[in-house]
Amino acid sequence: MQFRKYIPQRHFQHILFLPIIYLMIAPLVVLDIFVEIYHRICFPLYGLPYVRRRSYIKIDRHRLSYLNWYEKINCAYCGYANGLLHYVSVIAAETERYWCGIKHQTDPNFIPPEHHKEFLPYGDGEAFREFVKKKN
Repeated sequence: MQFRKYIPQRHFQHILFLPIIYLMIAPLVVLDIFVEIYHRICFPLYGLPYVRRRSYIKIDRHRLSYLNWYEKINCAYCGYANGLLHYVSVIAAETERYWCGIKHQTDPNFIPPEHHKEFLPYGDGEAFREFVKKKN
């Protein structure tokens, strides 16, 4: 595993931009609330199993005794933010799998998500119609 090198001369920059980083907590919490409402209402309607939140959001590094107080706060923030985005991504993927299931057009600049491997080929109308028949 490779970490980015900490450069002491950038300490001032880190402090200066800290408010910008931590301003993201508000949209993340709003996203969390709205996605959870969607998840709890719509997944049962679709017949989809719930995505286990605790499988994606893990906040535990703040318990490490060798971290100082602000490193613990940073670790809790990163655990929540990255975990939440992963969790939301899985919910979106399950929704996409349920509603669509068609791969995107091939593009060397696009990295398809892992769940697209199971999807129908782009432009294959016959396969899509068969998929729709089976679904209904």
